[in-house]
Amino acid sequence: MLTIEKLDHTNKAQVNRFIRIPFRLYANCPQWVPPMISDIKTMLDPNKHPFYEHSIADHFIAVRDGQDVGRISVLENRPFNKYHGTHEADFYFFDSEDDQEVANALFDRICVWAKERNLNRIVGPKGLSLFDGYGIQVEGTERRQMMIMMNYNYDYYPRLVETVGFTKEVDFVSCYLSRESFVLPDKIRLISQKVQERGTFKVLNFRNKKDLIAIAPKIGEAYNKTFVNNWEYFPMSPREIQYVVDTIITLADPKLIKIITHGDEIVGFLFAFPDVSAALQRAKGHLNPISIADLLINMKRTRWVSLNGVGMLPEYHGRGGNALLYSEMEKTILSYNFLHAELTQVAETAVQMRKDLINVGGKEIKNHRVYQMKI
Repeated sequence: MLTIEKLDHTNKAQVNRFIRIPFRLYANCPQWVPPMISDIKTMLDPNKHPFYEHSIADHFIAVRDGQDVGRISVLENRPFNKYHGTHEADFYFFDSEDDQEVANALFDRICVWAKERNLNRIVGPKGLSLFDGYGIQVEGTERRQMMIMMNYNYDYYPRLVETVGFTKEVDFVSCYLSRESFVLPDKIRLISQKVQERGTFKVLNFRNKKDLIAIAPKIGEAYNKTFVNNWEYFPMSPREIQYVVDTIITLADPKLIKIITHGDEIVGFLFAFPDVSAALQRAKGHLNPISIADLLINMKRTRWVSLNGVGMLPEYHGRGGNALLYSEMEKTILSYNFLHAELTQVAETAVQMRKDLINVGGKEIKNHRVYQMKI
């Protein structure tokens, strides 16, 4: 018999069951990178995650004959709906055995949840913040997940959600750049050089985390303003900005964070992170002295870098700042002996950036699809 349980966030045993479902499903999957269990607990706790200060979410477990066989979360992101004039629910944390009955039961339950709140569409996967990763992976599942900055799933997941009735909303493509294939056109290099000589734009570099933390709130504000024209944008609260900044700083090597300024204003940024996927796999979701030491060693030895967060304020597009960003991207890859780079999840609506990435030698290797269904 298949039943759906609603998660009680105060029930530690039930929370742990919800968290452990993908650990069982992906136990033998070399491409999957486990999340930090402490991070997921924060996301499930209305008293800890800033999302719950303005919005609501519930979480469900599918159980058959005493075994947990699937899970899902459903969210009403009120700032997103207000900004876009929509009435949507989002789904996230969808995991299931290859069993259509399980998927149907989970989505039926969140459809009821959404209708009870007068919401007319379900979209997802979309998480609680802009750094949670989007979509179900429809291409590139043979490649390892890039840390915990995107979702990973088996190749049967698209079939499960499409059979339920979901159709494509938007795709997020990730691009691969190798040290050998990265080619910065001379025109871009010249523009970058000229805008720096004129003092139009400047690049801020950081020696240590203390320097980065000092400017972190301004970085968060710029991040919040940069993606106002993007499909996924919603205005983040000050607490959410701080949450994103804290996340970035935890994973960051300050030397790989580049900030573009125009006068006293931050107008662009490039967030690069050493890929520590292998160490995260060994950690199995737990942080302790041994796993932390392993992460630090992996940060220094890895030859992969994740470029997850590249942006310029819309009003500064076409003024040379983008050229400077790509010049700094080249320096990041070449100066730190990285052999491989992955630029994570660029929305198909960001047409110019996708063209730019192809022009500098990028190759599309992964595709995550966000789905929608009217209810």
